[in-house]
Amino acid sequence: MNQINSSWPPAWVTPTDLQFGSKGDDAVDFINTFVTLTKDSIAGNAGELIQLRPWQETLLKETLALDENGLFQKRTALWGMARKNGKSALITGLGLWFLINGDEGGEVYSCAAEKEQARITFGDARKIIEREPELASMCNIYRDVIEVPSTGSIWRVLSAEAYSKEGLNASAVIFDEVHALQDRAMWDVMQLSMASRRQPIMLATTTCGVKSDSTGQDSTAYQLYGYGQKVSRGEINDPSFYMAWWEAPLDADHREESTWVAANPAYGDLNSKEDFASMVKRTPESEFRTKRCNQWVSSQNAWLPAGVWETLQADIKVDEVEDIILGVDGSFSGDTTAIVGVTIPKNQQDKPHVFLVKAWEKQPTDNTEWRVDTLEVEETIKMFCQKYRNVKEIAFDPFRWQRSMAVLQDLGLPIVEWPSTSPRRMIPACQKVFDSVTEATLTHDGNPLLARHLDNCMLKIDSMGARIVKESRNSNRKIDAAVAFVIAYDRATSKLETDIVPEFFVF
Repeated sequence: MNQINSSWPPAWVTPTDLQFGSKGDDAVDFINTFVTLTKDSIAGNAGELIQLRPWQETLLKETLALDENGLFQKRTALWGMARKNGKSALITGLGLWFLINGDEGGEVYSCAAEKEQARITFGDARKIIEREPELASMCNIYRDVIEVPSTGSIWRVLSAEAYSKEGLNASAVIFDEVHALQDRAMWDVMQLSMASRRQPIMLATTTCGVKSDSTGQDSTAYQLYGYGQKVSRGEINDPSFYMAWWEAPLDADHREESTWVAANPAYGDLNSKEDFASMVKRTPESEFRTKRCNQWVSSQNAWLPAGVWETLQADIKVDEVEDIILGVDGSFSGDTTAIVGVTIPKNQQDKPHVFLVKAWEKQPTDNTEWRVDTLEVEETIKMFCQKYRNVKEIAFDPFRWQRSMAVLQDLGLPIVEWPSTSPRRMIPACQKVFDSVTEATLTHDGNPLLARHLDNCMLKIDSMGARIVKESRNSNRKIDAAVAFVIAYDRATSKLETDIVPEFFVF
């Protein structure tokens, strides 16, 4: 596939003096010689050598420019581009180059807000070393460390618990997805850790996110981006700072191909034009703008694309022997209490089916003393489990419902806790539901209350990720049935993925 967007420079790029040369050519030769793809992709099959594109070679040449003393000119570098542009493979190759060809006693660190994210680059590096005999003969590989005994250099994985990172002596830091950092703590610790090195370099890579962090201040990524703009415009003279940033203009139509080209240097080469055309139709605009157009957005936006949920309605009778997961999101007074069921198909060709069991919602005619009848909720769950003997789990959001959970558990029902206030649970669960809805891999019963609650969901995007929330704390637009659906669907599809369907009880 021919590369379409091979032009240089990107939307923002800081000045670089190349009169003293660059180690970029050496890094390019190393990557093209030793670094292989770790998974099948448009770029090629797993195990094949990477072939860097001209824009990637230029990026490395400018990032690794030298000063008059033959040392790295840039001490901090920021690469910003949309997803699926070969960034992970590029920084993996560069990390290996830092490890193998860097100073003796080097300390290379892969950092991210979450250790799992930091391990992506590190894990790819392990695979590359294991496949290449020359590299494998030079390195010892441990769980979170790669060591080169001949030079005493190491590559280690770190996550954002910055307080535990004092005392490091970093020579190179690769900080992936900086937009996910909740504050500057780890960033500042890692920069300070390089103080005694002759030519340290800190490389930050990211896509856009939201402008503000959890404190309401400009996020670390947005601060770096703003600083890079000032250096690019000549408002700040800082030859040690480098930024290359691809983005679409803020007023660009996110549905147009020209917008996609502007933010994606590998458009039509390392990523698929057809994928852009498909995803723009079924991705919330804000999510598409951040991940595919590399644009900064506000924190809240509508969740599901308009009209998609209605197309998934199906007249399916829940089988009394079909495995079922229940999700329960309970309220006390103002909000709704909802029980939503999701079936676990016995055949791979079938789809999970979503249905509302029952909801208790305060009506406009109810007085201020209205409360959810918790005993009725408990009785509804018991009666449902008497009818449907294959209820494998009842996943409760536990807030204020611990007593009911204990009562039901004492009856032998398979109660589990699923706190919807946990971003680590909600973010991947919401993404799973969103993907299934937009890819039409589920069906539902068409219940209007559930549909209304889904319509009420707003997408909150912050440094931790994207998840559903109410439009405001005191809003009358309820989302509790949607939350119960997310809980149940997460557990039901986890069963599908792991193929575990335990027998919890005999009721």
